[in-house]
Amino acid sequence: MEQIMQKMNMKKAVSVLLLAVLLLSVNVISKEAGNPENHAKTIQALDDKKADVLKLTAASTAASTALAAVPGDSTTPVANKLADLTSCFLAILIVIFLGKILVSLTGYAAFSILIPAACILLIIGICLNRTVLKVLAGKVAAFGLIMFLVVPMSIKVSALVEETYNVSVETALEEAEDITEEIDENSDSEGNFLDKALSKIKDGVTGVLEKGENLLNYYIETAAVMIVTSCVIPILVLVFMIWVAHILFGVSVHVPKEMPGWISSKIPHHGSDKDV
Repeated sequence: MEQIMQKMNMKKAVSVLLLAVLLLSVNVISKEAGNPENHAKTIQALDDKKADVLKLTAASTAASTALAAVPGDSTTPVANKLADLTSCFLAILIVIFLGKILVSLTGYAAFSILIPAACILLIIGICLNRTVLKVLAGKVAAFGLIMFLVVPMSIKVSALVEETYNVSVETALEEAEDITEEIDENSDSEGNFLDKALSKIKDGVTGVLEKGENLLNYYIETAAVMIVTSCVIPILVLVFMIWVAHILFGVSVHVPKEMPGWISSKIPHHGSDKDV
């Protein structure tokens, strides 16, 4: 009888503790987790990345237009490929905006819905001695924490990669500005390239074409790095956290078989330069 009373008292104590966690999560932690001011560093990192994407898009468009103005068709393929990269940068921009939305929204959802739900399930599981409810509570709590942590963690991992390739963005911008200015200086007021200006440019159209190809290479490398840091790394971080949660709580999330192929199709390859 004494052991039964001790177990009941223990259940009551744990239930009260879980109720306190529930109230704390809903009334305090969820508000702090959903407050954008508490994610200032993460949002600033996303804003910096957005600024780079916008600069690259504008510079790519200007360079593409300038190359298309050069007489003949030799620079046209390069101009077209630079223009095609605009859609790639647009996709990256959408992912960045989505990250800014999720960084606050996921924290609020995790601590106002999922964690409280996990607490309620665990209380019921303890009171009714239902193992399935206890396990389900652990899975819900793990999923909530994964939602909350995936964006900040992916940003930190991406920052480590971007530190190595930061020069690629600056180089691509400088090359784009250089070739655009050179062509614009030798064009008339309507943007038509002056044939006599070819003699002023080193190696004429060949020199412009070579610069355009180098610029395209820089842009392909930069786009590939941005896709990896903005799209692939968050997915890998999510998969890693799901794997950890699966080890700890048995949480299992099936990734579509088409996912690796889809990711690979979104990454520009240097091999495409051969078509130029």
